[in-house]
Parts: sequence; structure tokens; C-alpha cells
Amino acid sequence: MPPDRCQPTARLSDGRLPTANPGAPTAASYGSVTHTLTTGGDMVQAYILVQTEVGKAADVATAIGEITGVTQADDVTGPYDVIVRAEADNVDDLGRLVVAQIQGVPGITRTLTCPIVHI
Repeated sequence: MPPDRCQPTARLSDGRLPTANPGAPTAASYGSVTHTLTTGGDMVQAYILVQTEVGKAADVATAIGEITGVTQADDVTGPYDVIVRAEADNVDDLGRLVVAQIQGVPGITRTLTCPIVHI
């Protein structure tokens, strides 16, 4: 592999990424919501970057995390307030999930959907 390529990151047995500080609080202690879905085939997956009203990120992440099709929702720092990972059977269903359900959560001001590609 050429030296400019990233190496895959090894995951722990429960699927989490290892941390440099094993005693540090986990994302779950900050309002992270994660669901594990079992799927029978190729699903369309995407990250949805969410901007919220001031002070609403934790509530928005919790509400989004309960939507069917959302596999993970975390409140984060930076230009976006919540990062969501979602999946659907096809692109149209993913679009409906984002527009009809995720964008309907109170406190959201803007979303950006980034489909996952496997190159």
C-alpha cells in the first residue's frame, strides 16, 4: 500500500474504536445514542450533519436517535452540532427519512446529508 494511504483502524471486540485514554468518559456519557440494526442486504447509508438552535444539540440528538433508520446520533462540537448516521433500503427512502422525519425534529436549523460510498 502506498505510504500516503490511510491504514484501516482496528476496532475493539464490541465495535468501538480504541481511545488514547481508556479511562476517559465515553461518547455515551455526553448524550450519544447508538442502535445496532441487523440488515439482510446492501443498505444505503449516510452521515447527516445537523445544525441546531443554541442549546438544543443534546435534545435534538436524543430525539433523532429514536427515529427508525437512525443507527447513531451524537452531539459534537464544531460547525455542526449533531452528527447522525442513518440507513435505508434505497436513496429515495433515505431522502424521505431525512426530509420527513429528521428535519421535523424541533430545534434543527439546517442539515447536510453525506451518503457513504464504498470505492
